[in-house]
Amino acid sequence: MAEKYDIIAATGCPTGIAHTFMAKEALEKAAAERGLTIKVETHGQVGIENALTPAEIAAARAVVVAADKDVNAERFAGKPMVSVGVSRAISQEAAGKLIDDALAAKADPNAVAAVAQEAPSAEKESFGHQLYKHLMNGVSHMLVFVVAGGVLTAVSFLWGITSFDSTASDYNTFAAMLKTIGGIAMNLMVPVLSAYIAESIGKRPALVPGFVAGMIAIQGLPVSAETGLIDAGGSGVGFGFLGGIVGGFLSGYVILLLEKVFAKLPANLNGLKAIFLYPLFSTLIVGLVMLGISGPMVAINNGMMDFLRGLQHAGAIPLGIAIGCMCAVDMGGPVNKAAYVTGTMLLGAGLEAGVGTSEYADGTAFMAAVSAACIVPPLVTSFAVIAGKKYFSQEDHDAGIVNIILGCTHITEGAIPFMTKNIWPVMPIMMVSSAIASVLTLLLGVHVPAPHGGFLVLPVVDGGLQWVLAILVGTVVGGILFTAFKKHEWTREQAFISAAPAAAPASVAEPVSAEADSVKPQQTDEAKADEAEAAGDFVKASNVFCDQKVDDRDAALKFISDNAVAAGIADDADALLAAFLKREEEGTTGMVDGFAIPHAKTDAVKRASVMVLKAPEGVPGWDTMDEAPVTCAIALLVPEAEAGTSHLQILSKVAMALTDDDFRAACKDATDPAAVAFLINERLV
Repeated sequence: MAEKYDIIAATGCPTGIAHTFMAKEALEKAAAERGLTIKVETHGQVGIENALTPAEIAAARAVVVAADKDVNAERFAGKPMVSVGVSRAISQEAAGKLIDDALAAKADPNAVAAVAQEAPSAEKESFGHQLYKHLMNGVSHMLVFVVAGGVLTAVSFLWGITSFDSTASDYNTFAAMLKTIGGIAMNLMVPVLSAYIAESIGKRPALVPGFVAGMIAIQGLPVSAETGLIDAGGSGVGFGFLGGIVGGFLSGYVILLLEKVFAKLPANLNGLKAIFLYPLFSTLIVGLVMLGISGPMVAINNGMMDFLRGLQHAGAIPLGIAIGCMCAVDMGGPVNKAAYVTGTMLLGAGLEAGVGTSEYADGTAFMAAVSAACIVPPLVTSFAVIAGKKYFSQEDHDAGIVNIILGCTHITEGAIPFMTKNIWPVMPIMMVSSAIASVLTLLLGVHVPAPHGGFLVLPVVDGGLQWVLAILVGTVVGGILFTAFKKHEWTREQAFISAAPAAAPASVAEPVSAEADSVKPQQTDEAKADEAEAAGDFVKASNVFCDQKVDDRDAALKFISDNAVAAGIADDADALLAAFLKREEEGTTGMVDGFAIPHAKTDAVKRASVMVLKAPEGVPGWDTMDEAPVTCAIALLVPEAEAGTSHLQILSKVAMALTDDDFRAACKDATDPAAVAFLINERLV
């Protein structure tokens, strides 16, 4: 039989190292103080721990959600609940108030929403960042379909350009199956994009209208060829990637609207809302709107295709510029698809006319330019993350390396995440790069008789070497421009950081090093320090800096970064500082009672470590939960490669230790580095 708890809770912060576990400790102490039983589920870097079961949820008297990330709160539907940001539950006093509020909300379900509104998260994100987060949720789910579908489709062309066609001379059964599988995966791209943008906004109920909106985006409004009227058995013209984005946001916000509309329905109808009302009305509303905008989108697409056909004999330069810009401006959206569909139509006409005809020459030349323009953008990102690695995050670097494969197989969508982060000037850079490749392809007389495949179809390309050269030129030019932009952005950030007066690094702060490296005979914790060093404890006395004076938070983090490099913990102080500051942008790491836990996760860190900076006079400009000045910063440094490993479990114990009044008091009183190191190591056992 499942154990019953008075209170159940879920905690989670974006990084999952400190706030998550501090909130857990505070809630547990507050519950014990009130004589209540509690179980707290944590959503940290190592995943979900202490997971709540359906039986435990059902038996609980009330629920506390303290999280800045999705903790699947829908499972608590119908329970008395408060929902706040994780930083609102860091102290025992605040956690106790949340428990009291949750219990008070029990008799009146309407009070749940009111409590949550009265206690908003202290780490609010801007509306623009919310939109970006929703978009990237869709993009991240979509890209795997693009990779699988694009590569399988490209491989199918190895057996021949028409090897999937059972009436063609080069037909191959296996190639036809690959083309079928790849095509299905690629066709799911836009529905998945739309659905998971919607899911990020409206949670699970938004998936239904999101998928429907995505399907409408690729199929368009069905019209009968005979009557010209809307006909479910007719055919339509889709509006692709941008349509999927519009449909995703529309679906998500329609669900939020319906939640408000149905909010006054009795609680016993919650199940009916989830399985009937939400999917029915959201699908109807979203479907009608999407079909309604289908006409204008089709007109825009047709206009772009007519424009391209008109440029076909205007010369290589104007045609190449038009193709390149259209293929790169939205990378798989309606503008890109207009260029691609025009190319496939002309190619189809050329293949039907036969080799040696003017139609064949025009169609294959046009397709060569389109393919080059589509291949270049992802390769531009690959060039940039390799040439300017220090200017990109590890996530961007990994994505750029994957884009080598995507680009070489004609999958433009791999560049989308880079463009969405900096539409200006990344979009123009991609357009220029693709235009260069397209123009050179046309000038060099390249002919590509395959509608897809990238470099996998090189064996059938007429002028393959020239085609690769044109693509490389566009890639290098774009890569240099993109790297220059990222360098400028990085330099500007560094200039801002360095404008703040910084403490001297350990290499020049001789008094600090001397104090850190030696323990005077009369110090009372000498025996403990020797014992800790002999045991090879995690925190070294040499990495604890007492009695420091720094001008502000950034200067404190720079001091820690410089000394981490001096101690051999990290190899790039600038990258480490940038990682610290990036975390601070997500929400302050200042806690309560004068403590802060700054943490950085970066490849610049060579081994997981803890460093401590004590500033008795306080660190100006470091926001804390209780507005007390930071006097002790316990910094957690984690290598990117060790994210989610046992090291984070060890480091999390430091965060939990700060909920202990005795530990905080001892840390405050200790003036010797070895004593501070011993106190922390004792908590890591």
